[in-house]
Amino acid sequence: MTDSKIAKVRLGTDGPEVGAQGLGCMGMSFAYGPTDADEARATLERALELGVTLFDTADAYGQGANETFLSPFFKAHRDELVIATKFGLSIPPDNPTTRVVRNDAPYIRQAVEASLRRLDVEVIDLYYMHRRDVNIPIEETVGVMSELVREGKVKHLGLSEVTGGELRAAQAVHPITAVQSEWSLFSRDIEAGVVPAAGELGVALVPYSPLGRGFLTGSFANADTDLTESDFRRQQPRFTGDNAAVNAALLEPVRATAEAHGVSLGQIALAWVQRQAASYGVSAVPIPGTRRRGRVEENAAATRIVLGDEEMALLEPIASKVAGERYADMSFSSAGRE
Repeated sequence: MTDSKIAKVRLGTDGPEVGAQGLGCMGMSFAYGPTDADEARATLERALELGVTLFDTADAYGQGANETFLSPFFKAHRDELVIATKFGLSIPPDNPTTRVVRNDAPYIRQAVEASLRRLDVEVIDLYYMHRRDVNIPIEETVGVMSELVREGKVKHLGLSEVTGGELRAAQAVHPITAVQSEWSLFSRDIEAGVVPAAGELGVALVPYSPLGRGFLTGSFANADTDLTESDFRRQQPRFTGDNAAVNAALLEPVRATAEAHGVSLGQIALAWVQRQAASYGVSAVPIPGTRRRGRVEENAAATRIVLGDEEMALLEPIASKVAGERYADMSFSSAGRE
């Protein structure tokens, strides 16, 4: 693994310049079972050394605990990195396993103040609407978000899991810097609407779970048997039961391509996202999540892999054969509204 830094790209038309790959930080303290906090902190430092500068979190990750965990690192390197966090998934105190989508103005203002306190910063670089409350016009939500920009609490606005139509409506109110949605060899539903809209409007894509939550790396084959009880992937249909067996078999062309390049399955999955985004003419900064230094080194190296046309054709059919939805309740995703 070379220590040369990854390339830089601009997030959208007016956004900040960041490393061509970001880091999803959720798993460092939330969702994926037990974690080693010291190793996670070392991973953050290593990512920055490699040129990763977009660090992604959300207030819903551990009811704010993830933001608090990241705060010392962010403060130590404030001028070197871009902080992205989100609002919109409210967790009822009396039922912490549920999520309620809220986009109303009082909640947004409460959420941004709480995130600023936990992060211990004066301004959030990129502030996302985490999920869409269909009962509130998106123009109204983005209007409130734009007020946060004018007040100096937020620099740039983002949306997560929106449709192409919703993105266009939002952009008419205030410039949107980035859309964060799941995009991978296994999940391509955003190509129907939001990717073309983003390209048309000059909005960057920030693909989350570009490694299929680890499944595309071959690190586990069945969540029921391979992951701990607290791992939330056990709740996702495509990683359990008969679906898992079907989907594991779909990795064969990924494995063959990886062997041809002498790299890992995960690196091919990341290289595919880069090439696919380029084919649509959109800028994309994937945010693979990891909490280990070795993995962040491996992921960063994938930015230098370029897949050829024949390799892309070999990988093309995979998504259409995937068994199971990416969420048990797809109403939380843009695909449920396209």
